[in-house]
Amino acid sequence: MIELEIGLNLAAVLAIAIPALVAAWAISRVGVASAGAIAENPEVSGITIIYVAFAEALAIYGLLIALLLVFGI
Repeated sequence: MIELEIGLNLAAVLAIAIPALVAAWAISRVGVASAGAIAENPEVSGITIIYVAFAEALAIYGLLIALLLVFGI
């Protein structure tokens, strides 16, 4: 029974760690591109915020999966 609990905890850690790292990498790339696009054309600022939100959604989905694993829902 302990092995199952350790496995679930490890899965929860990986479920949040990997998407968080990927989201951080994506936000760094999108943020730089967004800053350049806004510098050239300020009218695209609303669209670039949506791109950053899509990248942040990766980490939120990983958090939801980790919570489902930990609480067994």
